[in-house]
Amino acid sequence: MIGWLRRFDPFRFSRVLWRSWRDEVTTPGKWVVGVSLAAALGTVSVQAPIYQVFCGLAALFLTAMFAGFFVWPNVKFTGRLPEKTTAGIPLAGEITITNRSFRLAMDVSVGFFGLPESIQQLDADRALATLGRRESAVMPVTLLPSRRGQYELPPLRSYTTFPFHLFRIGNTRHDVEPLLVLPSFHPLESLSIPMATRYQPGGIALTSRVGESMEYIGNREYVPGEPARRLDFRSWARLGRPVVREFQEEYYCRVALVLDTQLSSPSMKSGFVGSLLRRLARRWNNAENPAFEAAVSMTAAVAESLSHGEYIIDLFAAGSDLHVFRSGRHTAHFENVLELLACVETSSADPVETLLPALSEELASVSTAVCVLLDWDVSRRRLMQAIREVGCELKIVIVRDGETTLPIDGEDAEFIRVSPAAVQSREVVEL
Repeated sequence: MIGWLRRFDPFRFSRVLWRSWRDEVTTPGKWVVGVSLAAALGTVSVQAPIYQVFCGLAALFLTAMFAGFFVWPNVKFTGRLPEKTTAGIPLAGEITITNRSFRLAMDVSVGFFGLPESIQQLDADRALATLGRRESAVMPVTLLPSRRGQYELPPLRSYTTFPFHLFRIGNTRHDVEPLLVLPSFHPLESLSIPMATRYQPGGIALTSRVGESMEYIGNREYVPGEPARRLDFRSWARLGRPVVREFQEEYYCRVALVLDTQLSSPSMKSGFVGSLLRRLARRWNNAENPAFEAAVSMTAAVAESLSHGEYIIDLFAAGSDLHVFRSGRHTAHFENVLELLACVETSSADPVETLLPALSEELASVSTAVCVLLDWDVSRRRLMQAIREVGCELKIVIVRDGETTLPIDGEDAEFIRVSPAAVQSREVVEL
């Protein structure tokens, strides 16, 4: 007994008790438990009428538990849920359950317990009246995610609430794959960006070898020292002097799409106040931030618009990790860009120190940069100046309510300001 008391963990016990209350007891059952506790306070005498109420509720509980354990479902799960959806769009899947028990299963439901706060199961209360021995049935499972991201879902569980819908009884579980929620966005009707083309070292091999080659534009006289593979022998025989084929080098527009991930945070002080401010800043950064979510949606809309043209798109985002991704002209699909944007997180640190080295390696061949920023300050202005110094065309979209930290100076770049509410309400249709 003493050894058991030493191994007893009150925190673990409280977590188990809380999960049991949350998952095993239905909403009507919670009300009945509350009334029973209130009735138990009046059981000082068997003569009091409240004593009969307590005894009746206790008998109801015992009957519900006994009947539920007698018909609890022992089922086999078959099927998989979709692994990808978009924020705000329901994800519908179907799971086949087969009764492996010799007993008749009644009021069978399947559902998730302990889902993340941003995911809701829409058909959690749907139940199958009966499921006979070795009988199978298809159960719909619909999830509604409200925020982008990658989520580890808890196991899918089968249970019964027979007979009084007070308890969920049953422990058969089915593991599911992680769910990737892509950011929602509204496609742009028109996107105007400064156009420029630059020579790409390596030509089209930088992007894809599928279905494209250097363009033949004509012949010219041979210059000593040129590679022999360019000689046109038919024209040489016809003209009586050596000639070579001439090809056009590869020039096309390569766009750098930069997403700002830095959120403004309160100034940090030392001591208890500073510790409290840092904790609040971490909680603020981990929570859903309307401005940042609108910036992600705007970045997705710009990338979608660019994906319809003959552009190479280089996406740069620096949150907790540096994300660099290239798409366009058969190198990758727009869907891959959305997958990356689904996992980008905010940062309280200045991302310029991380972004600038990665950008510097690519700016020599980048034609145009489109930057989606959350503010305009000294650090961001320094990043934009570094882009302009190498001769890149620049367009800046600031997603923000209220004034920026520094006044916007639009002499060297095109600035557009949009509010997060306008982006989320799909009012921004052109840039």
